[in-house]
Amino acid sequence: MSKFDRYLLSQLLALFGFFSLVLVAVYWVNRAVGLFDQLIGDGQTALVFVEFSLLTLPNVIRLVLPVSAFAACLYAVNRLMQDSELVVMQATGLSAFRLARPVLFFGICVFAMQMALTNFLVPRSQARLTARSAEISENVTARFLNEGRFMHPAAGVTLYIREISQLGELNDIFLADDRNPRERVTYTARQALIVRGEEGPRLVMLDGMAQNLAQDGSARLSVTRFSDFTLDMAGIVGAKATRLRSLREVSTPDLLIAGPDLQTETGESRAKLLEEGHGRIATSLLGIAAPLLGFAALMLGGYSRFGLWRQIGLAVLLIILLQLVNTAGSGAALRSENRWPLVYAAPVLGLVLATVMLWYAGRPRCIRAPQAEAGGVT
Repeated sequence: MSKFDRYLLSQLLALFGFFSLVLVAVYWVNRAVGLFDQLIGDGQTALVFVEFSLLTLPNVIRLVLPVSAFAACLYAVNRLMQDSELVVMQATGLSAFRLARPVLFFGICVFAMQMALTNFLVPRSQARLTARSAEISENVTARFLNEGRFMHPAAGVTLYIREISQLGELNDIFLADDRNPRERVTYTARQALIVRGEEGPRLVMLDGMAQNLAQDGSARLSVTRFSDFTLDMAGIVGAKATRLRSLREVSTPDLLIAGPDLQTETGESRAKLLEEGHGRIATSLLGIAAPLLGFAALMLGGYSRFGLWRQIGLAVLLIILLQLVNTAGSGAALRSENRWPLVYAAPVLGLVLATVMLWYAGRPRCIRAPQAEAGGVT
């Protein structure tokens, strides 16, 4: 690269880092507030909140990269125009396509980062996040168990624990199950433990009894004493034995194949799988199309003391149009598995518009000179 290419590329990368940091911070703070209330309210520690926050960061960065690349390009080019640096380069004979070369390099850098995020970091972080969420959802002590008060973890279920030891032992437990309208079962135990089973958490009660009261009009009461008794808590706390796999956890090659096994595993149609897989690549291509589109729009104007606000407004409108096309293409791809090429409509349209505007900006301006008056001096 020439010195000018390196100079402009360094300006773009510096501003890109600044805008990415600001947008990620704003977006992440909005999501972190709800995450903090959810985790801390369920009794989790600050370390769990930090872990979940770090696991959500790759997806947040993926969302803001094209926008920050577009904003960085607009800001950098507008400033170079105001300082007459691009005007000088144009005066030396460099065409609009030649000036766009460092912007293309910049777009390729953004494309590479976006591909790494969407195809590697985001699926792995989402898989880890889902696994940790499942572990926390099965942690009954953190979600439902509090000593010294009556709790209702599910409709018709009442739970009371006198004391929870530091080892997780539940001392003097009371559990009433009224979910069956024909009978009411009450469990009391001197001590209980929470253990993890294959289908969810289990409650192991020691040295207690179960009282079964029939509610069919006979009011018959049966009492069973036990030294140890295991109760499946999956139905009480709402745990599920099986869970459908999220599309964000699936690797891109598997999504592009979209086999029958993956459709069963995720519960999604083949059209949805193809749209997700190709959408990851199309979103990465927007990292090239967005800055080129902004640069081409600003190149339509020349030097002005009042700035390039009209060209900036045009660039913003074009990026909004690109987003609308992207939404429409994704919607069409979801309706039929044969329409997945429409996912690439937005980046292709952006590259075409940028090429057309760069060609138009490079056309020589024709200045009409006044015709010499008849009889003038030759």
